[in-house]
Amino acid sequence: MMNLWNGYHYIFDTYGDPRVKGWFLMSSPFPTIAISLIYAITVTKIGPKLMENRKPFQLRKTIIAYNFIQVLLSIFLFHEACVNGWLTFYSYTCQPVDFSNNPVALRTVRGCYLYFLSKFFEFLDTAFFVLKKNNHQISALHVIHHGIMPMSVWWGVKFFPGGNSTFFGFLNTFVHIIMYSYYLVAALGPQYKKYLWWKKYLTLLQMVQFTLVGIHAAQLLFIECDYPKVFVYLIFSHALMFLYLFSKFYDRSYKRDDKKPAVNGVDVSEKKSKHAVNNNTLTTMCFPGQDTLFDERANAKVK
Repeated sequence: MMNLWNGYHYIFDTYGDPRVKGWFLMSSPFPTIAISLIYAITVTKIGPKLMENRKPFQLRKTIIAYNFIQVLLSIFLFHEACVNGWLTFYSYTCQPVDFSNNPVALRTVRGCYLYFLSKFFEFLDTAFFVLKKNNHQISALHVIHHGIMPMSVWWGVKFFPGGNSTFFGFLNTFVHIIMYSYYLVAALGPQYKKYLWWKKYLTLLQMVQFTLVGIHAAQLLFIECDYPKVFVYLIFSHALMFLYLFSKFYDRSYKRDDKKPAVNGVDVSEKKSKHAVNNNTLTTMCFPGQDTLFDERANAKVK
């Protein structure tokens, strides 16, 4: 047991980036793991139990503000990724991490750390489900996805904050700008529904993102690069898994329903929205953080 403990400290002290040593949550992975576990237990067990005999909260203004902040945060993080490498001097084939203390390298480290912290902020996506009693939206995949992201990003910030590992964040923050803008408009009310015709293309954008991330990571298996292979396998496996899930969602939501003929005189496509609600597992993976397009009271008035 003592050998394991000593080995643990040796790995983190020897290979951990000294620039993040002492930063909040960066000394050890256990606090991040604990927070993620608390999140999972709270949103699946404790939260729904506490809300069981309570009326759902009306959070329309809160969700509007949340989406607006997410858009601004995503713009800032995307800007940092652009000016600190990906649209300036980074190589799209092999880009080792700059472990120096020059201003650009330190700015990249801070950007990576903020991206890591943003994954905890995204826990509010599920908290809104709980408070609005939309428990059907709290699928296993949704919780797992949100729960593992802080830990996944933690390893990159701890050991390799920069270089190739930031390509996913570079694309992901761009997608989040589009995604949270969509939800911001949707949260404003049903009168804005006519401006949301591009939901289908948001899903395609997500699929393109994971395809590019997978290709970018996989290329390092065939070229020499001063970048650890273990991170290559980790990033590639994440991209492959999410690409599969988003592809299944796209197929179910936009292809199969369109091809189905009318049944007993009823157009099956009219059942599409109901099908999407029942198919929560993939829906909440594709659009994490939003329970419905519009406030329930607004929907009631429309109906």
